[in-house]
Order: sequence, then structure tokens, then C-alpha cells
Amino acid sequence: MKLVILESYVMEPGDLDWSGLRALVPDVAEYVRTPYDQIAQRIGDAELVVLNKCRMDEEILSKCPNLRWVGIIATGTDNLDLEACRRHGVSVANVPAYSTYSVAQMAFSLLLAICQCPERQDKALRDGYWQLEIPAGYGILPQVELYGKTFGVCGYGNIGRQTARLARAFGMEVLVWTRTVRPEYAQDGVTFVDLDTLLAKSDIVSLHCPATPATRGLVNGEALAKMKPGAILLNTARGALVDEAAVAQALTNGHLGYYAADAFAVEPLPADSLLRTAPRTLFTPHVAWATGGALKRLMEITARNLETFLAGAGENIVNR
Repeated sequence: MKLVILESYVMEPGDLDWSGLRALVPDVAEYVRTPYDQIAQRIGDAELVVLNKCRMDEEILSKCPNLRWVGIIATGTDNLDLEACRRHGVSVANVPAYSTYSVAQMAFSLLLAICQCPERQDKALRDGYWQLEIPAGYGILPQVELYGKTFGVCGYGNIGRQTARLARAFGMEVLVWTRTVRPEYAQDGVTFVDLDTLLAKSDIVSLHCPATPATRGLVNGEALAKMKPGAILLNTARGALVDEAAVAQALTNGHLGYYAADAFAVEPLPADSLLRTAPRTLFTPHVAWATGGALKRLMEITARNLETFLAGAGENIVNR
């Protein structure tokens, strides 16, 4: 059997490596990045493929008749046509829950940076300023105490639930909008509400939904108008959840207080994106998942997914 790694950049040299996969399949071809028009050629006659952001659709699958397993090194699968993979007899395995703690941590890293501006405060101090003497040019915002605020969580999977735990630890009331309310959630100390209620009552709204036909464009102009004036919007989930033009407009007209994101509709964020010139924004380049602890779990689960598939069963198959 042959394994093709289409996007090896996910593992930086010197950190973790692909030895777990190589131990299972010695015949491995590895590419740092693969553009769409080279995917089918690079897969060739291989039976096994590992990817991260590469698209897998009918056109690719029709040119790779030997393909039997795709391991996506991520939790979300919106770049893969799962039904087309099923028709072609290709199993798709994802990596659930590997980045739960890291992504929830990033949501609060962004929020705390907005509420207290520690890096800007540090720069001002090193430049010789102190407390209320700091010039406006440093962009330091009025400090915000999170205790007593209302924190809205959209999507209550592993990451949304962990983010809610952190919000409660800060003394915030937590509202949750989710498709499924499970019995075990009763002990979480959160309140489940409809989306309109969450938007209207939350001081901070944090997105943790997968990108599906039902959630794409979830935060559009209409949703933003329902939010509290001055509210903070956090997106560490998927860029497709947000109408970025509507967010830029809401920031410009002052209705939305702040937008912080680690995910974007088009990645890398285009140079002409309206978000780049909108006021009161804070962005990171989709790196919330890339802590050392998360990457270690990512590789361990990916190797286990492949090992169990080769043994005849297969774990974490999302299109069985």
C-alpha cells in the first residue's frame, strides 16, 4: 500500500513528525503543500491519503480509483465531499476533540487581549508611560471586567462546552444555543436559549459551530442587528459562519464593539478583505489548534485512525 501526505506543513520540522504513519505504511510520498490542480496527480495510484485543507470532491475521486481512505488532520470536514467519498468507497476519518482545550484557550486569549490590552500596556510602559498618562495612539481600550457579564456560546460540542466552563470560571452567566441538549448538560450551570435570545442578551458571543448548510452565514446583518450595541464577537470556529462584509459594516457604524477571529471565509485572509480596514478587530492566522499538546494528540489519533482502518475496522469514520 502507498500513503500520500498532501500537506506536511501541519507538522513543523523539529516538533512532531510522521513516524507513526510511516511505521504503518513504509511507502510514503510527502508534499509540504498541494494546490488543487495537483491533488489527483500526486495521489496517483495510492490507496491512502492524509490532508488538512485540500479539497476532495467528485473530480478528484474520479481520477484516483485506488483510493480507499482519507485521513483529515482536523475535526471539521467541510472541505471534503463526504457523499462523493462514500459513493467511491472511500472512508474518511477525522480527528475529534484533539484541540478542545487549545481552541477554548484561544477564545479567551482573544477576549482578554480586548478587555485589558496587556501587550499595548507593556509597550507603553517600556516607552516610559504610566497608567493614565498613556497617549491615545497606543490604542488602549477602557479595561473591562468580565465578572457578571453574559457570555453566549453558539454550538455546544467539545470546544463550546469547554469555553463555557472557562466563562463560568470568570464569573459570567453563560447562555447556550445548540441543536441538541443532552441530559448530561444539566449539571453544566448554563442556560439553553434560542439564538435570538442569545444574541440579544449576550455581552460576548463566541462561535463554536461546524460549518454546515444550516450554519453558513449564521452571523449576518440581521443577526448582528439583534446583538447588544457594543457587544464582542469571537470566532475561533469557521470563517464561513460569519458574513464578513456585514461584520465590517457593523464595526464601522459602531454597533459591534469588537470582532476577534482565528478563522476566515477565505484563508489566508485576502489583502483586500474589508476586515483588514475595519476598526476594533483582533486576528490570528488560524493557529488556535497548533499548540504542542494539541499536535501531539492530533498525530496520535491520526495514526490510530490509520492503524484501525488497516486492521479492517477504522475509527472516527465520518461517512461510514
